[in-house]
Amino acid sequence: MLAYILVGTNNLKRAAKFYDAALAPLGLTRAGGTERYIGYAPKKAPKQAKFYVTKPFNKKRATFGNGTMIALAAKSNRAVDAFHAAALANGGTDDGKPGPRPAGAKNYAAYARDPDGNKICAIRRATR
Repeated sequence: MLAYILVGTNNLKRAAKFYDAALAPLGLTRAGGTERYIGYAPKKAPKQAKFYVTKPFNKKRATFGNGTMIALAAKSNRAVDAFHAAALANGGTDDGKPGPRPAGAKNYAAYARDPDGNKICAIRRATR
């Protein structure tokens, strides 16, 4: 259904440090870019980037959307925990510690804000 996702940044170098670390536990790696953007793709499919961090095309300041969140699939609770720890260690802020979502449910998620304020979630969804 989705073709790709873009989040804006005002500092590509800072964003790269954050996303390189935070996305690694989810199996995503930097897959190229330019001085304006960076793409991330599955480690086993580096030419299939679908998540991008970019300076805005219109050259205005990047802002985050209130109520906007990007949720990325994790294969395990451990990957969710590692995502959250890496996000916080690389300039992100906590927006929801790892744990069951909703409380007591079988899904397991964590939430962080990147250095530009974009809300990113890692979630291991329960199979039925």
